Amino acid sequence: MAQGTVQVTHTGTSRWRRRTGEYASLAAALEAAGDGDVLTVAPGTYRENLVVQRAVTLRGPEGSPGSVRIAPVDGVPLTVRASATVQDLHVEGQDAAAPALLVEEGAPEITDVRVVTRSAAGIEVRGGARPTVRRCTVDNPGGIGIAVLDGGGGVFEECEVVAAGQAGVAVRGGAHPRLERCRVHHTSGSGLSATGEHTGLEAVGCEVYEVKGSGVQITGRATAHLTDCDVHRTTADGVTLDTDAVLTLADCRIHDVPENAVDLRSRSVLTLTRSTVRQFGRNGLSVWDPGTRVDANQCEIHDSTGDYPAVWVSDGATAVLDACRVHDVPDALFVLDRGSRVDVVDTDLSQVRNTAVSVSDGATAQLDDCRIREAATGAWFRDHGSGGTLSNCTVDATQTGVIVTKGADPTIERCSVTSPAEAGFYVSAGGRGSFHGCRVSGSGGYGFHVIDGCRTTLKKCRTERCSRGGYEFAEDGPLVEECTSDESGGMRPGATAAPEPVVQTATQSVGLLSAVPDQRPAAPPQEEAQPSRTSKAVLGELDALVGLESVKREVRALTDMIEVGRRRQEAGLKAASVRRHLVFTGSPGTGKTTVARLYGEILASLGVLGTGHLVEVSRVDLVGEHIGSTAIRTQEAFQRAQGGVLFIDEAYALSPEDSGRDFGREAIDTLVKLMEDQRDSVVVIVAGYTAEMERFLSVNPGVASRFSRTITFSDYLPEELLRIVEQQADEHEYRLASGTPEALLKYFTAIPKGPAFGNGRTARQTFESMVERHAGRVAQVDEPDTDDLTLLYPEDLPELP
Repeated sequence: MAQGTVQVTHTGTSRWRRRTGEYASLAAALEAAGDGDVLTVAPGTYRENLVVQRAVTLRGPEGSPGSVRIAPVDGVPLTVRASATVQDLHVEGQDAAAPALLVEEGAPEITDVRVVTRSAAGIEVRGGARPTVRRCTVDNPGGIGIAVLDGGGGVFEECEVVAAGQAGVAVRGGAHPRLERCRVHHTSGSGLSATGEHTGLEAVGCEVYEVKGSGVQITGRATAHLTDCDVHRTTADGVTLDTDAVLTLADCRIHDVPENAVDLRSRSVLTLTRSTVRQFGRNGLSVWDPGTRVDANQCEIHDSTGDYPAVWVSDGATAVLDACRVHDVPDALFVLDRGSRVDVVDTDLSQVRNTAVSVSDGATAQLDDCRIREAATGAWFRDHGSGGTLSNCTVDATQTGVIVTKGADPTIERCSVTSPAEAGFYVSAGGRGSFHGCRVSGSGGYGFHVIDGCRTTLKKCRTERCSRGGYEFAEDGPLVEECTSDESGGMRPGATAAPEPVVQTATQSVGLLSAVPDQRPAAPPQEEAQPSRTSKAVLGELDALVGLESVKREVRALTDMIEVGRRRQEAGLKAASVRRHLVFTGSPGTGKTTVARLYGEILASLGVLGTGHLVEVSRVDLVGEHIGSTAIRTQEAFQRAQGGVLFIDEAYALSPEDSGRDFGREAIDTLVKLMEDQRDSVVVIVAGYTAEMERFLSVNPGVASRFSRTITFSDYLPEELLRIVEQQADEHEYRLASGTPEALLKYFTAIPKGPAFGNGRTARQTFESMVERHAGRVAQVDEPDTDDLTLLYPEDLPELP
């Protein structure tokens, strides 16, 4: 058969009427062929736009895959409008507005076809077409890999989308394809996408990976069923559902996802059965909005790589977990907002770094026959309106078993807490709750600890082997009935009011950890050494700092007040009381820490502080992960700062907007008390962004009243940033060449002043970058002179971020 010809085997009603013909073009062969004829295409490149309108077989030569290229200069290379058979072809498209292979009608069989194109779609199926596509490959960095549109359908078996400029497989307009054992990877959009009412997608044994969008995206009332599929290594969420989408995942695996493994919103519904979610950067399941629902049965969620709850349910959404396992995560289950609800049955929550179950902002949680172990907190009902029921649950090896705070009112029935490091059940800050038939054994603290006069109800509860005692109540304590303890002075049967504590209560207790010995070595006592510099010398260093004119005035005025007060005392006169605690507000890199250090040295030189040393801390140094540890950390920080300055950076983080969810408030309360009790031995400076610090002070009037004044650190002007670079250059024996100062001014004027802008830090980093670029340039000079080694030119400036 000649190169570039098409052999057509014509068939009749009997084998005697068969005949063979050769044609110079595919178009001519197709025109001559009838239903049932076989068109065998010789190797070569055919620049034709083919339309198959009869039930023929169109194939390349046996044993030469890829040898036949259909590659017209524009338009659709191959259109199929009949129940034909197409196999062993290589299709290339060049038209960005058209698909490379278009199936419009019939139920054709398309096998072993490779599509390499930069078209709108690699393979497009539309209308009433129902093809069977086997072992085909699509490489289309210009558009969609496979598009099934406008009521189209069909089956795709063992196909592969190796690259797509948009979605790997896109289904819309009421289409319903089925994918079997397909692979979709290296797409710039979603791996699998279905959108629109009456649109559906079914996938069995498929794999989606290395995609820059979501692995699977179902939106706009579309439905999808995935069975035995893998979704992994996505850039965005693993699975996304939005706007009344419905998805069923059975025996699927979602893993290695930097964002949410599964994200649902806007009344979407997910049914998850025997599936695994692991190694996710944000939430394993993220469920939002009224009407949105997840039903998970026999699923496993584990090995989070981020700092977010494994299951997040908010804004009125619902989640059901039945016979599931959640483990090795920062937090297991967070449900928040009024109308949000979770129902958890026969489920294991284990190896949780923080809180296993958190209920807040009016949400509800129902846990039945669940097992919680190895968590900082087993369950925490955080605030007013939050509640639900824990029934027949076990909580083992936690720091604290169950916490109820701020008006939350759950019902805890027939639950056991075993071996908590601190309390079994802890109620504070106006928390309520009913505890019926509950048991605590082996507690390192109290069994039941109810403080602040919380009106909690305890009935038929029991404690055993609790280190600090079975029960600890405030005077106006809970309502207690038929509760017992293995302590010799156990609970009186039938008591209807708060009983006498079964153990002696520590009078100086600051939290449940106060009886636990500190494992860290004590800080060595600090000697009250005389300051090495006078206040004038330190103020001179302050004056030498670039910019900060208003800050310098404030510090000098405060220093003058303290100095004159000291002299009045020496003269036997009354001195005005000066509160020395300060608030520093401003952006990063504006010199807050440096001024705090100098302020401490000034106070030491004036005899106000013993040493004037600076102890810098942030939220992580003060706030613990469980009850009582925060007070201890804060006290330790205060102890280290004795005789000096305690500088709390980003202090607003102690009182976040969702402050009901951590122990930051405990740190603030401890600080306020220590600042009053030890006001003569420690100066406290709190610092942070201006707006955040204003909010911090406004919501904590007790804190605001402890500070004498707020000093605002303004951003540096470009001229001041230039001066910092000039100082750095002089200190390191570099010089700015002619034109470099002007280039730096232009650079600092143009540099973005967003959250990443570091002010003085940015100036120093700019100088360091210039030195690096200078070194790279001068290293190429064989014998550099002094100018070569010291001069920094405009071309040494880094690129703008």
